[in-house]
Amino acid sequence: MKLFIADDEIDVREGIRHLLDWSQLGFHISGEGKNGQDTLEQILKLQPDVVLLDIRMPKLSGLEVIKQSKEQGFQGKFIILSGYSDFSYAQEAIRYGVTCYLTKPIDEDELEKAVLDARASVLSEQNAQKKFVQYRGKARDSILRDILLDHTDHPCIDSHDMMLEASVYQVVIYTNYNQDSFRTTWDFADILRLANNNHNSLEYTKLDNQDIIILKGDITLNRFKDLLHHYISHPQKGSPLDSLFLTYGRPVFSAEHLHVSFEDARFLMTRRFFCQYNQHVLGYPDFPKDSLSPAGDFSFENIYSQRISDYIQSGNRYMLENVLDELKEAVYYSCIDTSALKHYLADIMIQVKFIITHTYGNINIPIPDNTAILNTIEEKYYLYEILQFFLVQFEMCMNAIGSPTFESIMDGILQYIDHNYKENLKLNSIAKIFGYNSSYLGKVFHKSTGKNFNAYVDQVRIENSKRLLLGQEYKVYEIAKLVGYTNVDYFHKKFKKLIGVSPAEYRRTHSTI
Repeated sequence: MKLFIADDEIDVREGIRHLLDWSQLGFHISGEGKNGQDTLEQILKLQPDVVLLDIRMPKLSGLEVIKQSKEQGFQGKFIILSGYSDFSYAQEAIRYGVTCYLTKPIDEDELEKAVLDARASVLSEQNAQKKFVQYRGKARDSILRDILLDHTDHPCIDSHDMMLEASVYQVVIYTNYNQDSFRTTWDFADILRLANNNHNSLEYTKLDNQDIIILKGDITLNRFKDLLHHYISHPQKGSPLDSLFLTYGRPVFSAEHLHVSFEDARFLMTRRFFCQYNQHVLGYPDFPKDSLSPAGDFSFENIYSQRISDYIQSGNRYMLENVLDELKEAVYYSCIDTSALKHYLADIMIQVKFIITHTYGNINIPIPDNTAILNTIEEKYYLYEILQFFLVQFEMCMNAIGSPTFESIMDGILQYIDHNYKENLKLNSIAKIFGYNSSYLGKVFHKSTGKNFNAYVDQVRIENSKRLLLGQEYKVYEIAKLVGYTNVDYFHKKFKKLIGVSPAEYRRTHSTI
């Protein structure tokens, strides 16, 4: 602690300097005063913790020094040193808060006890002040959080005391761009303070493990906008801003509406799953242009796997990308949490795998097993990463089954029929899968095969039924269903028309058993 010695006699000052081992007592002598005026100026400048003060000095008396320094906010402790034992002096000193009055000649033990008592008193007050500041800071921080959550009675809040007097406000939430890290590499609040040269231009708090900044005033909001435009939106790799991801809400014009800006920023943080590559910022202008579907309105029915499988088999990359765009938009406008969306997307991928591997059982399809699909999708942070994973896997499937290019589209259609004759095939649906007008495709199909579409499908089905009839594993009505006929009488009619005999007669004459 700092000790100041004030006495108009140099010999007294020198004696006090050497009377005790001040360093051992926890003090260093920060200065000396030779008269009242000089002493007053120095203690206001140096702010010592303890002042040893002679009661009678030129220009200003010790009591006048005490009175004027207290009036100007000095908080240090005074120990009076006086050659007078007059009680009136002591009484007046006590009135100014002086707790120790020593008479000259100074007793070494009394002085030591006095300065140690003063030191203990200073420490006690410092600890009390520190606790007060801590409690006040915690209380203010708690009120800030309540304001953001709209849990406050605003008329009871002193905006001046809360330092929330501004013409405009905006809430920013920030976290790590690298989601594998559990700590923020750079403190964005400090970066903003440096940019604004003003520690009162923003407030910082933490809520639900999120770092939150409240920007205050037009200048601060404009500086933030400049940072967004020039540095944050596309930060330089390896720079401090490259380690940050942030969201920000709309500007509001009273502290009472801060919760609106906060709710914007917090909602946008839940939308991070839909960010693009190297996107570090989501702001209120990025809100979906159309209303989001309530969570209960989102259908988890898998309507995409069959279409995706069809386009893989047809080699129609254009339509495959279109259906993935549809899927992207459907999940983008849902309010489902990210975990549920990942499960939904994994289910689509697993269903596509099942359809393709079941349809092409004799071909080795290089697609991950279900566990690998689930783990891969779960590890992805963004929707675009999952859709890229989809495209890579679907491309590998197309390459494995030899899907056609547009130059050999007819071969692709015939291949599709050969592998899907068991399904309810229609010319319209085939045309859509391969990206053709159904009327045009019907003409091209007839020209290429010499048959219309339905006749060709019947031929494929009957040829496959002949193979099944050679064995005794299935009954005739079961074979009808296996090749795509739901009506066994219709199957009989088609079979006899094309083969000349009934299915049962064919089995009797051709069976090897």
